[in-house]
Amino acid sequence: MGPGLILLEALLVLMGLSLVPGAERRLKTPAAQFLLQMKSECRFANGTAGEVRFLERHFYDRQETLRFDSRRGTYEALTELGRPEADDWNSQKELLDDRRGEVERFCRHNYETAQGGQMVGRKVQPLVKISPTKAEPLSHHTLLICTAAGYYPSEIKIKWLKNGQEQTEGVGYADELQNGDWTFQNQVMLETVPEQGDIYACQVEHSSREEPIAVQWEPQTSDSAKSKVWTGVVGAVLGVVFVAVGLALYLKSGKATPLPPATALIS
Repeated sequence: MGPGLILLEALLVLMGLSLVPGAERRLKTPAAQFLLQMKSECRFANGTAGEVRFLERHFYDRQETLRFDSRRGTYEALTELGRPEADDWNSQKELLDDRRGEVERFCRHNYETAQGGQMVGRKVQPLVKISPTKAEPLSHHTLLICTAAGYYPSEIKIKWLKNGQEQTEGVGYADELQNGDWTFQNQVMLETVPEQGDIYACQVEHSSREEPIAVQWEPQTSDSAKSKVWTGVVGAVLGVVFVAVGLALYLKSGKATPLPPATALIS
């Protein structure tokens, strides 16, 4: 096996692949895909005057498995998958001292820079829309769904307003979902009985905007309902016309000269 093929096999091992013995030009089917992620966070209470926490969080397929919290000072296994790493890293004093030092070295050191606007985080505004649907085909209840999509970072606040008043009854919240491009989406539902003249609004607050986003929805009369209304109006008008014509004929016949009574014939 030549040096080039050895290098290729080494790369394939790093990628989770291998060459089939006896068939070096063919590759095995790759293993199932998974997502392995690590995030570092700084959390400040009252700026740097209060408590400053450093967190190192490890995820496997969107589930957090392992965490280092400077408040705790050691690694904590959140699932069985993260336990071997937690036990191993907690046995390394130098590693733990290094992670504890991130509070000063990473968090406090970068706080003033971040506050001065020299570190600009990515922010994407949410796209907000309202989708109305009937709760049941014959029901007067309507389910209004407010969708906020494509925003970053994940913190968002969504609430329903009816005629300017925040609604708390009939409100349902969905779980926040993460998209493939690292943006997020969320939905908040409102079950209500809308009446003509009501104005509903979905109000969304997000760090990407200084002012909240408000999208309005008003109940509209359907075409079939409008047709029934016009049919009833036309019928009522025609009924009034027929009554008026009949009354006029009756009054006219009442003013006519009555015929003399018939004279009996005497034989």
